[in-house]
Amino acid sequence: MRIENELKLGFKDVMIRPKRSTLKSRSQVSLERNFNFVNSKKQWSGVPIIAANMDTVGTFEMAIALSKDKIITAVHKHYTLEEWTAFLANQPYSIYDYIALSTGIGIGDEEKIQQIVNAHPKINFLCIDVANGYSEHFVDFVKKMRGFFPDKTIIAGNVVTGEMVEELILAGADVIKVGIGPGSVCTTRIKTGVGYPQLSAIIECADAAHGLGGHIISDGGCKIPGDIAKAFGGGADFVMLGGMFAGHDESGGEIVEENGKKYRLFYGMSSQTAMDKHSGGIAEYRASEGKTVKVSYKGAVAETVKDILGGVRSTCTYVGAAQLRELSKRTTFIRVSEQENQIFGG
Repeated sequence: MRIENELKLGFKDVMIRPKRSTLKSRSQVSLERNFNFVNSKKQWSGVPIIAANMDTVGTFEMAIALSKDKIITAVHKHYTLEEWTAFLANQPYSIYDYIALSTGIGIGDEEKIQQIVNAHPKINFLCIDVANGYSEHFVDFVKKMRGFFPDKTIIAGNVVTGEMVEELILAGADVIKVGIGPGSVCTTRIKTGVGYPQLSAIIECADAAHGLGGHIISDGGCKIPGDIAKAFGGGADFVMLGGMFAGHDESGGEIVEENGKKYRLFYGMSSQTAMDKHSGGIAEYRASEGKTVKVSYKGAVAETVKDILGGVRSTCTYVGAAQLRELSKRTTFIRVSEQENQIFGG
């Protein structure tokens, strides 16, 4: 047993210090980024926000809506080949830049992903997703997928430490998903005691990834647009959102009504609800590490997107970043003990 005494930080522990700016308006800020991926050798351009690969977020309907703003959707892994074929048959060619095909590493996942990619070779992004990215089996799976698909951009995770980021990039991944336990419907930290404050995880993992030409996704922990800005300021190349994209027309999830108010169910992919739906229940050797909540119905996701992008643009104007890629260079975090005045509620 050993103890690391250095304090680790989450989004609630800091604010971004303002700096002089020559920008006259938020409209002068560009949120698009251009990336060259280290292993696939592919290029990508767009707004580096990703809808999470949860079946109450990462739906085909969400992908259609978000692609209009050049935002990626990591489509959940429970669609069949036939459903993928029907979806892609009516979409413009540009949709392939803004969708990722998700997979686990279980029995049948490898065969299914090969079938879908072989049927639709224009799919560019593969998202290999497990709760615990520290297993040798996971690393081996990433290596195998790189061998099968040398020209696909591989997203892999989740991890929270630099050495594992480096190992996954060297194994063939291009973009590493960073986050263990910060998600709004994740109970990993409660059930296991394992985790890492998200902002410190971003800073440390970005440093490791960028040293090898790789990239990272901050996955989890964002409750408000300011958190997204802090993730980018800390060095995240992409930010993945679950709860902030839940509850919309496009989100998926059962609609329930209570006292005349509409809600949509939102649940973690390791929750009892997800396990019952997709795996025939929770296996005897494991515990549920997710919860199910009711999210107030929010209507079309377009309004939420406008709010998020507007917030991040505003951050950029406060620090003088004309382009999103400049934000991390212009960011100075200050440690704080409070964030906002809540006298009239959240």
